[in-house]
Amino acid sequence: MAGDQNLHHVSKIGIIGAGISGIAAAKQLSGHSPVVFEATDSIGGVWKHCTYTSTKLQTPRCDFEFTDYPWPQRDNSSFPSHIEILEYLHNYASHFDVLKYVKLNSKVVELRYIGDESESYFDQLETEPREYGRLLSGHPVWEVAVQTNQSPALQWYAFECLVMCLGKYGDIPKMPNFPPNKGREIFQGKVLHSLDYSKLDEAAAHRLLKGKKVVVIGYKKSAIDLAMEAAEANQDGQPCTMVIRTLHWTVPSYWIWGLPFFLFYSTRFSQFLHERPNQSFLRTLLCFLLSPMRKAISKFIESYLVWKLPLVKYGLKPDHPFEEDYASCQMAILPENFFADADNGRILFKRSSKWWFWSGGIELEDNTKLEADVVVLATGFDGNKKLKALLPQPFLSLIQHSTGNLPLYRGTIHPLIPNMAFVGYVESVSNLHTSELRSKWLAQLVDEQFKLPTIEKMLEKTKKEMQVMKRSTRFYKRNCISTFSINHSDELCEDMGWKSWRKNTWFSEAFGPYTCQDYQ
Repeated sequence: MAGDQNLHHVSKIGIIGAGISGIAAAKQLSGHSPVVFEATDSIGGVWKHCTYTSTKLQTPRCDFEFTDYPWPQRDNSSFPSHIEILEYLHNYASHFDVLKYVKLNSKVVELRYIGDESESYFDQLETEPREYGRLLSGHPVWEVAVQTNQSPALQWYAFECLVMCLGKYGDIPKMPNFPPNKGREIFQGKVLHSLDYSKLDEAAAHRLLKGKKVVVIGYKKSAIDLAMEAAEANQDGQPCTMVIRTLHWTVPSYWIWGLPFFLFYSTRFSQFLHERPNQSFLRTLLCFLLSPMRKAISKFIESYLVWKLPLVKYGLKPDHPFEEDYASCQMAILPENFFADADNGRILFKRSSKWWFWSGGIELEDNTKLEADVVVLATGFDGNKKLKALLPQPFLSLIQHSTGNLPLYRGTIHPLIPNMAFVGYVESVSNLHTSELRSKWLAQLVDEQFKLPTIEKMLEKTKKEMQVMKRSTRFYKRNCISTFSINHSDELCEDMGWKSWRKNTWFSEAFGPYTCQDYQ
C-alpha cells in the first residue's frame, strides 16, 4: 500500500480513459468532481488514435449523439468523418465543462484493492444476504498508480469507486500466431498492424502504400478502409490484395429494397421477434412460433445485398445468415466505390483460413504465394488484455466469462468486483447511446436512487444474457446486445424510475426507430 503521505485524496470517483465512454461517465458523475485519467495527450479514444483518413462513422449522425447535445446539422444524412466526431466530442466536453476533470498524459499502470481483505471479501459472499454494497462506501477502496510525462515517479491516488472506460478497441493489437520459421521475421518487407497504420499522418501513409504491393489481412471495417486507401494510393499501379479468413455481410446503405433499415431491427416490434434475457414462457413460445418471420427478414436483406453487390462474383457471400452479423455488431457499411475499385482491378480478394509469411510475402493454405512489399494486419484488438494488465488478483480471474465475454450486470457492474463500474464494454448499433444511458444509470446508482439486486441474482442475469448471445450468433464473444437493445434500455429506465416506453403514440412505439433522443 502506498504511504498515506504520498496518496492524493482528490475525489471519491476515479475514471480511467477519456474516450466517448469516459467523457460520458465524467459528465453524468460531474456532481462528484471525478478525476479522469487519460494516457494520451487528447480525449477521444479510438476516434483520435485508431482512425485513418477515410474512417467514417457507421451510422447517421442523428443516431450518434448525446441526448442533451444534438449535432449542429443533425439532419445531414452523410456519415461524419472521425475529425467531425472528435470536434463534436470536444465541443460537448467544453460545453458541459467536463475537460476540467481530465488529466492528460496520465497513464494508469497499477491498481490496488484496499477495501476488505480479499479472502474476507469472498468469505462474505458465502453468507446471506449477498449484497453488492454501496459504490461510495465512505472510505477509499482502490489505490491507483499514475505515470505522467512530468515525473518518472508514480503518483498514487485513492478512490472510493473506479469507473473503467479503457475501451475494447485500440492500444493492444490482436496478433496472429504462426508456425515455426513462418513468422514476420522471415519476411523481407514491412509488417504493421492497423493500429500502427492509424498513427501515421496522411503523407506518411501515402508514402508507405504508394507503388507498393500491399496485402491487407482481414475483412471487417478497418480492413475495408485500409484496402480503399491502398487502392487510392495506387490508382495506376499495384493492386491491393485482401486475405480473408471469415466473411461478413456488408451493406451499401441503410435502405433495403426501398425500405429503411430500422424497420428490420431497431423498432420494438422488430426486436419482439428476437429472444431476450428473462423472457416469460409465453414469450419464448412466441419467439419460436415467429422464428420463420425472423429468418425471412434475414433472407430478405440477404437477397437485396446479393442483388446490389457483386458478392457472388468475388466469392464474398457469407455462409451464415445476415442476422448473425447484426446480432454480433459486425455489420459494416461499405465505403463508396469499394467494389468499383475491385472491378477496376485495384482490390483483389483471396480466401484462406490459414496463412503465413515467406521471404517475399504471404503464403496461403493452398500453397499460393502472394508477393508483397507491405502487409497490414487488420486482425482486431484485445481489450481484455488492458483490463488484465491492471486488475489485481483475485479480481483478475473474474473478468472473463467462459464465453469470453465480460459478465456485467446492466452492462456496467461486475457482481463480484466491489466499488468498480465498467462503461463501454457492451456493444450496440450506437455505442455512444449505450455508454451515455449506462452512465446515467451509474450516476443514479452512485447517488443511491435505487438498489441493486443480490449478487446471486445479478450473476444469474448476466448468465442468461450470455446464453441469449450464444444462441443468437456464432460470433457471440463480441458482447453485443443489438437484437434486444430496446429491452436492455427498458430495464435501465425502470431501475431509474423512468417510463420504459418512450414514444408518444402506440404506432410510433411499435414501429418507430428508437434513437438517442428518445432518452432525453
